[in-house]
Amino acid sequence: MITFREEDSTQATLVEYGDYECPYCGQAYPIVKEVQKPLKNKLRFVFRNFPITQTHPHAQQAAEAASAQNKFWEMHDYLFEHQNALANVDLEQYAKKIQIGNISTFKSELGQHIYAARVREDFLSGVRSGVNGTPTFFINGIRYDDSWDAKSLEDAIKDTL
Repeated sequence: MITFREEDSTQATLVEYGDYECPYCGQAYPIVKEVQKPLKNKLRFVFRNFPITQTHPHAQQAAEAASAQNKFWEMHDYLFEHQNALANVDLEQYAKKIQIGNISTFKSELGQHIYAARVREDFLSGVRSGVNGTPTFFINGIRYDDSWDAKSLEDAIKDTL
């Protein structure tokens, strides 16, 4: 699954493989937001789920919750802003807060793991791309292994423009 924010005239693509329960992804979240602001329509941001379930027991379910009912970005932001509370009861509360549409359907979809295949596709895409931890960034298809502070990341993206 490719999930992205796109504006007209996109000239660079930043892909993040992330895990909603990963503390480093939580640190990267506001940095990515900060980098997006000045680049506006020159940057497409793609988030791909890479739940590391061995150490983050809620990551898979959180990734599935983000996929539900076409509210990806609203849920994505809410999950990172509340990443220390990702149990099912929390996810249901977040779904209500972002007005997900139908809470009964949301609960049913999570219980049946309707979005598990989509999350797995993201994960396998990461494995094929050499991702072995989170967050991992790619700029225009090239893995970015330098510092991901806002200035360094923004400068790297600007270098591709």
